[in-house]
Amino acid sequence: MNDIPRVSVIIPTFNRSHFIKNCILSVKLQSLKPIEIIVVDDGSTDNTFSILKNMGFSNSEDKDNEMKYIRTENKGISAARNIGIKLSRGEFIALLDSDDVWKRDKLKVQLSSLKDTGFKNMVSHTDEIWIKNGVRLNPQKKHLKRGGNIFKNCLKLCCVSPSSSLINKNLFTELGYFDEDLPACEDYDFWLRYSVQNEFHYVEKPLLIKNGGHSDQLSKKYWGMDRFRVLSMEKLLKNDLLSEYQRNAIHNELIFKLDILINGARKRDNTSFFVEMSKKKYLYQCLQKD
Repeated sequence: MNDIPRVSVIIPTFNRSHFIKNCILSVKLQSLKPIEIIVVDDGSTDNTFSILKNMGFSNSEDKDNEMKYIRTENKGISAARNIGIKLSRGEFIALLDSDDVWKRDKLKVQLSSLKDTGFKNMVSHTDEIWIKNGVRLNPQKKHLKRGGNIFKNCLKLCCVSPSSSLINKNLFTELGYFDEDLPACEDYDFWLRYSVQNEFHYVEKPLLIKNGGHSDQLSKKYWGMDRFRVLSMEKLLKNDLLSEYQRNAIHNELIFKLDILINGARKRDNTSFFVEMSKKKYLYQCLQKD
């Protein structure tokens, strides 16, 4: 493949020594090689570095090192990703979570497909296979992947898996990086910002294997994940580039998600959160009427 842009792979990790080897191997065995693999260790206390060192990783500051290990204080997945992105040398960024693995032709197929677009400043993603506790799952209809203008889909849920994504690095200059103030749903936030004025490129092949069901997933750590999606939509309402249609769609989705949070707070007898979310819902209902 001639004139193919260089790809940097960014892998954030935290105490996943039991996953990291297979994750790295799936990158090293790619039929089209990236120019570098950057693992950002978000303060692990297990033997992650020992495993990576045996695989050829170095914590040297040599910029030309193709297998970089960066250790940081525990600041969360957004900060880890951002550090890797800023240190990268590729024109495209391929994100990969340390519990996931790629099919062997993932980068080759995705870049071949992107070549037809002239390698525009786009976010590309692929179909995927879900594995939970060792068992393959069939995704629900709402999780169906697609390309093009999917702003409204992005409002509902995170409809792009970071581990399947291939992102033109220039987009981070235009849109900003992952929001380090969000402890979860940071990917939802980024795709939503991107979708305001941009279309997604989609490869309809399952080139990613997502592993779920383990106890350290963020969805298990935080109750009411929609609270972070609400924060993302509230931020987005400050964007002057929103169309009237998009602004109305955000208001409708805010009210829907706030209803979910209100019901959850009621069931948990969480009075303060119930009151806070109820006030927000009333505000957006008033704005909706205007």
